[in-house]
Amino acid sequence: MTKRPNILFIMADDHASKAISCYGAGINSTPNLDRIAIEGMRLNHCYVTNSICTPSRAAILTGTYNHVNNVTTLATPINNRGPNVAKHLRASGYQTALIGKWHLGEGKAHEPTGFDFWSVLPGQGEYFDPYMIEMGEEIEVPGYATDIITDKSLDWLKSCDPDKPFFLMCHHKAPHREWEPHPKNRSLYTDDIKVPETFDDDYRNRARAAAEAKMRIKDDMKYIDLGLVQPEGGAEVGERVKPGDINRKIPNPEDVSNLRLIDRDTGEVFTFSSSRELNHFKYQRYLKRYLRTIHSVDESVGRLLDWLDETGQADNTIVIYTSDQGFFLGEHGWFDKRFMYEESFQMPLLVRYPAAIPAGSVCDDILCNVDFAPTFLDFAGQVVPNYMQGRSARPLLEGKTPPDWPQLAYHRYWMHRDPDHNAYSHYGVRNQRYKLIYWYNEGYDLPGTNHGGQDREWELFDCQKDPLELFNVIDDPDYADIRVALQRELDMKMAEIGDDPAH
Repeated sequence: MTKRPNILFIMADDHASKAISCYGAGINSTPNLDRIAIEGMRLNHCYVTNSICTPSRAAILTGTYNHVNNVTTLATPINNRGPNVAKHLRASGYQTALIGKWHLGEGKAHEPTGFDFWSVLPGQGEYFDPYMIEMGEEIEVPGYATDIITDKSLDWLKSCDPDKPFFLMCHHKAPHREWEPHPKNRSLYTDDIKVPETFDDDYRNRARAAAEAKMRIKDDMKYIDLGLVQPEGGAEVGERVKPGDINRKIPNPEDVSNLRLIDRDTGEVFTFSSSRELNHFKYQRYLKRYLRTIHSVDESVGRLLDWLDETGQADNTIVIYTSDQGFFLGEHGWFDKRFMYEESFQMPLLVRYPAAIPAGSVCDDILCNVDFAPTFLDFAGQVVPNYMQGRSARPLLEGKTPPDWPQLAYHRYWMHRDPDHNAYSHYGVRNQRYKLIYWYNEGYDLPGTNHGGQDREWELFDCQKDPLELFNVIDDPDYADIRVALQRELDMKMAEIGDDPAH
């Protein structure tokens, strides 16, 4: 009997594909992550079904869309009595563990189930000396979160029975906001990083959701985001996000002559001669802190890969690296995620399995995070349960894409105009060339396929001719047939998965 493969699933939080060097953006170096791609496959079109942390994690764990698993926003925790991929694998003889960020709720009704061992960060968790909930008990662990999660993962792997396969979900907090790097990495990336060409986007030719989002590096970064001292004072030292909030936004005044920003760690003082110089500072400060946290994640991945080599288990272990969604790295002037625009919609996905995946493979087929759980079960030799809405991507990973593979990704974001980001609710589909987004804004549509409502807006992008998504062609007569076809595909997809636009 062929030994079933181990499954090592490594997931970061808010890690954009562009911040993995094998994706070719050239802004940082991630040699250990690149190794997974070099020895396995890089997937270029993996998409999240809801670009926010908690719903994405639920989709990955259950193989279902969020209207089915009922985890639609950050405030809707998972019901842990339901089925999930870990329960199926454990029932079939796998040793299972979850270590790191959970973010699917706290307390008995929402803690991890299906795992022989779990040790998770409560909520978002802390970068330094984090509290963790380990098998129901709160503990404080000294050190840096990325290192701690890696250490715990290795300790669990070393305790496993070598005669039984393992399934480990290693979930890093990094590179989530507020991007606090390990002290040893604070001096990395001293040279300026290229500013995206859409950084000064004025949001013309798009739905109003783009212009009204509060995710701008220029206007919405907080002192804590950039590792700066928050001064005492009133509105002149920054906007309050909400009454009583100690985390003020850094001001973006036209006259910057009196603005002084102070490094929280070194005490260095920064002054500016123009608002353009201030905004450039914010971008560089943000990107460098973000990339420095990723450097630690890359080191962590290297330690896990080395352990597999040293123990002779590399050939029989499926190694997956991904993120719970994408992230804006200054594109359109933004940080954060939430939107169906490409930078936040696309998830990085690297997979290595020497027994089945040819080294150096690249896949341009479309798949989604609901496909992860069925894929794990397929490789483990298990029947994919009929409640799962995803489809096993094993044929894609083996380079044998079926003719009937659905080259379509569906996305729906429910958190309408949340107070911190003002991101509008929307849903839509993307195929290999076109993307259709429906912004239902202040409320939900009536049932049916017309998606009516005066305040609603459509966007259609030609991702081949307009990869930066700057020109909404929904009313362009040259795209009239495409619009009709995509709207039909959207209706069919919603009917297939049972997502009702009225709810």
